[in-house]
Amino acid sequence: MSRLAQTPGLTDVQQEIVSTVRDFVDKEIIPVATELEHRDEYPQQIVDGLKELGLFGLMIPEEYGGLGESLLTYALCVEEIARGWMSVSGIINTHFIVAYMLKQHGTQEQKDHFLPKMALGETRGAFSMSEPALGSDVSAITSKAVRDGDEYVLTGQKMWLTNGGTSSLVAVLVRSDEGHPEGTAPHKSMTTFLVEKEPGFGEVRPGLTIPGKIDKMGYKGVDTTELIMDGLRVPADRVLGGVTGRGFYHMMDGVEVGRVNVAARGCGVAQRAFELGVSYAQQRHTFGRPIAQHQAIQFKLAAMATKVEAAHAMMVNAARKKDSGERNDLEAGMAKYLASEYCKEVVEDAFRIHGGYGFSKEYEIERLYREAPMLLIGEGTAEIQKMIIGRRLLEEYRLQG
Repeated sequence: MSRLAQTPGLTDVQQEIVSTVRDFVDKEIIPVATELEHRDEYPQQIVDGLKELGLFGLMIPEEYGGLGESLLTYALCVEEIARGWMSVSGIINTHFIVAYMLKQHGTQEQKDHFLPKMALGETRGAFSMSEPALGSDVSAITSKAVRDGDEYVLTGQKMWLTNGGTSSLVAVLVRSDEGHPEGTAPHKSMTTFLVEKEPGFGEVRPGLTIPGKIDKMGYKGVDTTELIMDGLRVPADRVLGGVTGRGFYHMMDGVEVGRVNVAARGCGVAQRAFELGVSYAQQRHTFGRPIAQHQAIQFKLAAMATKVEAAHAMMVNAARKKDSGERNDLEAGMAKYLASEYCKEVVEDAFRIHGGYGFSKEYEIERLYREAPMLLIGEGTAEIQKMIIGRRLLEEYRLQG
């Protein structure tokens, strides 16, 4: 266990789970991650290993076959996985958000039907808010659901689905005007539908097409896709929670815990970048001594380590607050914002320490350099986080009288 990013107050069970995941990462992920990433290959063997460890059911209650663990335990596991290869944490995260939304907001029938299979990793989740033209403006979505008897007919185009191809269950946010008169606030006329489909690409069920993988700068291996609905028929009992008009709240609750996850990813990638930087600095010699003995490099390592520590502490605080049942959007926003920004900076410093070799695909830091920018935009951009933080601070510090 490294000196940095320790978490005081963990139970024996939590320590054992995190230690098991770290061992798995060191043995099964880090040795193959860069090769798989360069081939943009889905890490099936790694995913199978995570299923055996029970990680797909980590936060799913024991009554549904999961481990019933806390958000903190989950976030610490994500931190370890992202330290090995961030793409693998993405495969887990979208699944986890859908399971969390089902646990918190699903009908009893929906929980009974989906959660046991999700705990085993047999049913794998993805969720879909974004569309090609709207970016962070979720209230502007145009995808629609129209009631037709005991079904809804969904039409529209969604964008940036992590696990869009490999998933078999997608939580899709669309506009549903049923029961919501003209002039209703946009966020009150949205509904989340639980859409079951076959894994793969092309027309995966009548009216639903997953065109193919989007080619990305980094975050490879995991499939990121579009989703096109053209007359997709979904039974009324697959409205999350059984009531229309609550979709925006369901999704925001899911994204709130997702932001803790993205913070954890930033922490993990930053930790790995520090490990690579501090190791290389002791091996590389210039002017007759290891570059780690040059003050300029020591200053970099000092700043990098401080950022790793600070981001980890904020991520842990945000997770613990959510676990206590309190509202944590301020803490989650701060943690996500700080961890993603610090991750980018720590990775860049490690890249600089590597000098010309950092630009070589032979060195792991090259992969991290392409992965870190995704965290600046995933689960809401840094600018969106600052808006959330600013608004919440003004609520807390409102002048009286």
